Amino acid sequence: MPFFTGLYSRPMLLLVLTTLMWSGNAVASQLAVGHVSPMVIVFLRWTIVAVLMGFIAWRDLIEHWANIRPHLISIALMAAFGFSGFNGLFYLAAHNTTALNMGILQGSIPMIVVIGAFFLFGSRVTLVQLFGIVLTLVGVLVVACQGSLAILLNMQINPGDGLMLIAAVLYAGYTLALRNRPKVPALAFFAVMAFVAALVSIPMLGVEYSQETLSWPTSQGWLVILYIALCPSFLAQLSFMRGVELIGPSRAGVFVNLVPVFASAMAILLLGEVFALYHGVALTLVLGGIWIAEKFAWEKRFKKT
Repeated sequence: MPFFTGLYSRPMLLLVLTTLMWSGNAVASQLAVGHVSPMVIVFLRWTIVAVLMGFIAWRDLIEHWANIRPHLISIALMAAFGFSGFNGLFYLAAHNTTALNMGILQGSIPMIVVIGAFFLFGSRVTLVQLFGIVLTLVGVLVVACQGSLAILLNMQINPGDGLMLIAAVLYAGYTLALRNRPKVPALAFFAVMAFVAALVSIPMLGVEYSQETLSWPTSQGWLVILYIALCPSFLAQLSFMRGVELIGPSRAGVFVNLVPVFASAMAILLLGEVFALYHGVALTLVLGGIWIAEKFAWEKRFKKT
C-alpha cells in the first residue's frame, strides 16, 4: 500500500510516532490501575508480542539460530532486566505516582546511560556533559521530592517515584548491554527478547498470586493491554528499528528526548493531571540537561568528521 510504503521511508515521522506510542505507555499504566494487576500486564504484553514476532521473524530465527544460541544467557538477562523487570516496576509505580511524574522521570534514562558508559566502558565525559548530567539529575530530584526541600531533607520520596527511578536504571543497563548484542538481524534479536520476557514474567505472576494481588483484566484492562502490546511494545519497536536503519542510532536517539514532553502533555490532556510549578522546573532541567550534553557531544562528532 502506497501510504504505508511512504510512511516506512520517512524516518522523522516514524520516530515521532514511536515516541508518541512510548509516551502513551505512562497514560496506559494509570488507566490499568484497578482493572488489571501489574505483572499480568507484563505477562500478557510480552506473550502477545512474542506471538506476533514469531509470525514475522521465524525465517530470520531459523537462519541465524546458530549465531543466537551461544548468546542466550546474555539475551535472557537483557530481556529480564530491560523488558520484564523495567515493565514490572513501571506498572507498579503507576499505583503510587502520576503519569506526569513517570514521564519526566523516564527522561532521565539517557543521562543514566551516559554515566553507566563512563564507569563501564571508560567513555569520556567532558565538563559540559557533566554539567548537563547534573542538571538532569537535579530535575529528577525535583520531581521525586515534589519540589519540596523539606521532603528532600527528610528523604520522604514517593514510593512510586522511587520504583520509577529503579526502573529507569534497569532500562539504562539494558541500553548499555545493547553495545555488545549478538550480530544478528534486529527482528530476530527482538523476537528472542520478547519470548524470554514472556517466560520471565511467569514467576513474576507467581509472586503476585502468592501475595493475593493478581487480577486478570476487565474489559478496560484488555483494551489497555492491547494498546500496550500493539503500540509501545510492537509497532514502536519496529518503527524505532526502521528509524535507526534510515538515519543512524545517534540521530534517532535524540528523538527519545520527546518522551517526557509527550507523556506530560498526554497526562494533562487525557487524565486531567495537574501540571504544578515543580513539574515545569523539573521538565526544563531534565530536557535542558539532555540538550546540553547531547548538543556538545554532537558538535564534537561533527567537527571530527
